[in-house]
Amino acid sequence: MSDQHSHQSFETRAIHAGNTADPLTGAVVPPIYQVSTYKQDGVGGLRGGYEYSRSANPTRTALEENLAALEGGRRGLAFASGLAAEDCLLRTLLVPGDHVVIPNDAYGGTFRLFAKVVQRWGVDFSVANTSDIESVRGAVNDRTKLIWVETPSNPLLGITDIEAVAGVARQAGVKLVVDNTFASPYLQQPLALGADVVVHSLTKYMGGHSDVVGGALVTADEALGEELAYHQNAMGAVAGPFDSWIVLRGIKTLAVRMDRHSENATKIAEMLTQHPKVTQVLYPGLPEHPGHEIAAKQMRSFGGMISFRVQGGEEAAVEVCNHAQLFTLGESLGGVESLIEHPGRMTHASVAGSALEVPADLVRISVGIENVDDLLADLRQALG
Repeated sequence: MSDQHSHQSFETRAIHAGNTADPLTGAVVPPIYQVSTYKQDGVGGLRGGYEYSRSANPTRTALEENLAALEGGRRGLAFASGLAAEDCLLRTLLVPGDHVVIPNDAYGGTFRLFAKVVQRWGVDFSVANTSDIESVRGAVNDRTKLIWVETPSNPLLGITDIEAVAGVARQAGVKLVVDNTFASPYLQQPLALGADVVVHSLTKYMGGHSDVVGGALVTADEALGEELAYHQNAMGAVAGPFDSWIVLRGIKTLAVRMDRHSENATKIAEMLTQHPKVTQVLYPGLPEHPGHEIAAKQMRSFGGMISFRVQGGEEAAVEVCNHAQLFTLGESLGGVESLIEHPGRMTHASVAGSALEVPADLVRISVGIENVDDLLADLRQALG
């Protein structure tokens, strides 16, 4: 993060970091530099360091500077998807024979990357309950290089004490990676709590409008950032200029959107706890949630994601998803519109039969910013 923005509040950084006025026209929004290559002033005479847009592009640079500022990091990197960001990180930091500790509740695509791709490369992993510090400590061995955390987790909304796990990582001499997608940097700052790298799916809350796919890495260490940037260029799964511009536009309203997501989700979670057909509500904003106190300590508010279990098992959960009308049945999350899904058959089908398998009666909702009374009415009718 540049010193220019380090003293500013989050809302100000979201709007201004990386968003300098165009020097040619004074345009207050950075242009979309839809270009592949750049004129050089003699061999090796680069203007602003730009030579080829896989290596660097001014629109992507604006986004990457913004990402670093929002997470309080020294280097931000933007990718074509969240999984592209994860792949770059793992291939930068790991070699065959290494070991990673992953959570027992994680995005299905992350598990698939470890189980079906990275493991074939010779990197092993162990599963730990990252909400239990002793479980994490016990999973670390002499080959461990990374501890991977999602908090809140996907889809069970588990909470991990980032600062405590960072202590375990430091003691073991390994790096801590935190997937901050569910919280967004507005609600949670993992680097300030001791994480080494933050991962984002920019597709979700950062973009915020279900119209772009992207990913990001942010690191507090300049040298690690340079190493990741080298691999980003070498591997090539970079965010395009238009996608970068769309995410930048979304980020400007991140703070006000997250406030509304959290406000709506709190009211919906409270209603669900009282519904006779709901057997369990998983939302860290509820006092009875086992991670509530830690979430209250390390998050600004509790976010817009809720999972709940219903009477009647898997078929009943599927029927709730099918009967929702205002909640759109679809994968992904974090958009202004509310979504509903059945994780076992949709986003987390890849973890079936593994230690990360999710309950069959689970429904996950991404609470949007619509009028909350309309959302409550839709869930009531969907539950029957």
